[in-house]
Amino acid sequence: MRLDQKLIAEMIEPGTRVLDIGSGDGSLIDYLFRTRNCDARGIELDMGEVTRSVAHGLPVMHGDADSDLAHYPDGAFDYVVLQRTLQAVEKPREVLRQMLRIGSSAIVSFPNFGHWQLRAQLLFRGRMPMTETWGRPWYETPNIHPCTIRDFFALCAEEGYAIRQWLAIDEKGDRAPWRRSMQLANLFGEQALFLLTKA
Repeated sequence: MRLDQKLIAEMIEPGTRVLDIGSGDGSLIDYLFRTRNCDARGIELDMGEVTRSVAHGLPVMHGDADSDLAHYPDGAFDYVVLQRTLQAVEKPREVLRQMLRIGSSAIVSFPNFGHWQLRAQLLFRGRMPMTETWGRPWYETPNIHPCTIRDFFALCAEEGYAIRQWLAIDEKGDRAPWRRSMQLANLFGEQALFLLTKA
């Protein structure tokens, strides 16, 4: 499992109902089943990943975060997780609204486009940056709405979401010591994780 998935799992109370949006190969769902006794299920856009998950006995269905969340009833889950998918959806604001309609809490992880290496690549090379987290050229990336940690804080303030917990982390597996300073996290954090509720 990726680092962000392990940290997401730590935010989830045992025995709860979880919907994982953009569940990929189902690693997080499997981990939540085995270690936290959660009723976890997923939706995934990539049919190959759905097939792989179902073949391993995981309850994952084909779906699109931009259109299919509207079909879920209010309060159906304790947690709705969006792992590394926020920047790839067409309507991030609406997806977050739907997440907090169908779940009591939302957990969001995303690559931080404000990281200093990305800024430096844009400044000195004049080209779209590539790192371990942002590993595809601009013409192949699914990312259509890259954001920074500061952008996400601003969006939560505009929408009136309560940020219950947040972390800035790096790709190597370390929690950033600057995670309590938004400005430093925005500059040095490669990824961000947020636990949100309605205010």
